[in-house]
Amino acid sequence: MARIAIALTPDFADWECALLMAVARSYLGVEVVTASPDGGIVTSMGGLKVTPDISYAALDPAGFDALVIPGGLSWEKGEAPDFTTHVHAFHGGGKVVAGICAAASALAATGVLNAVAHTGNSLASHSKQPGYSGQAFYRDRPQAVSHDRVITAPGSSPVTFTMEILKALGLWGPQAEAEIAAFSREHR
Repeated sequence: MARIAIALTPDFADWECALLMAVARSYLGVEVVTASPDGGIVTSMGGLKVTPDISYAALDPAGFDALVIPGGLSWEKGEAPDFTTHVHAFHGGGKVVAGICAAASALAATGVLNAVAHTGNSLASHSKQPGYSGQAFYRDRPQAVSHDRVITAPGSSPVTFTMEILKALGLWGPQAEAEIAAFSREHR
């Protein structure tokens, strides 16, 4: 069974990971594990209080197939954690690493986007990150981009973000496609 780690930050954007979590867990039998900085409760932008399963310290790539980081207000507030160590450990271990919205820029800060096709809220957001030099690989598009086990998306694209993660994990098939089609029908 696949295992996905979702690294939640205070004020995380709950809608950016909700579809992935629901489809993966409820329809595809994937184990979804949530983490917070210290394993304590985090509150989303929408006011959901989530009691995570583990702390960031327990995010060991050996036990997971993917690390997914939703965006949120913690980046705008300057309070977001540095995910560099985790991102490099997961990606270096052949695992999927995914960031949406502000978390795509957090991936830019780690340097992991410097040699892979990627997107996000804007090139300007990525370019502010000191570890980023991947401007030539930036794709200005509204859908998620997947390249070499790295998935990025603007905050307005939770559907294609979910699709690309499932594809990267080898979970894309008729059942996943049917579930996503039901949730994305309005976008056709």
